[in-house]
Amino acid sequence: EVQLVESGGGSVQAGESLRLACTASGFTFGSSGAGWYRQAPGNELELVAQIDNRRSWYPDSVKGRFIISINNAGNTLSLQMNSLKPEDTAVYYCAAESTPDFAAGGGGRTDFRYWGQGTQVTVSS
Repeated sequence: EVQLVESGGGSVQAGESLRLACTASGFTFGSSGAGWYRQAPGNELELVAQIDNRRSWYPDSVKGRFIISINNAGNTLSLQMNSLKPEDTAVYYCAAESTPDFAAGGGGRTDFRYWGQGTQVTVSS
């Protein structure tokens, strides 16, 4: 059974940093794709970082501030978030093993096969 468990969320002031971690059991991060999403109240699920075969992608809203990475053991997916803004406030989810829906630009929970339970990030001004 695959399990993804996020950690590292919390409350910070604008301009500060947080590092989220997603620890996997029964799964190894690598060539099957992985990502971090977020969802703020009333908003749709938003992809904020994606990695596949060590190539990463970010939307303009976080580019230059967020960094996605996988540890050498392949069991932890991280998201380093710098220069946080109040608009970064959301529940953050890690996801693993991309599906054909992701390649087709689905944008929803069917994009990846495995999901974590989410961790809250709150940024105050």
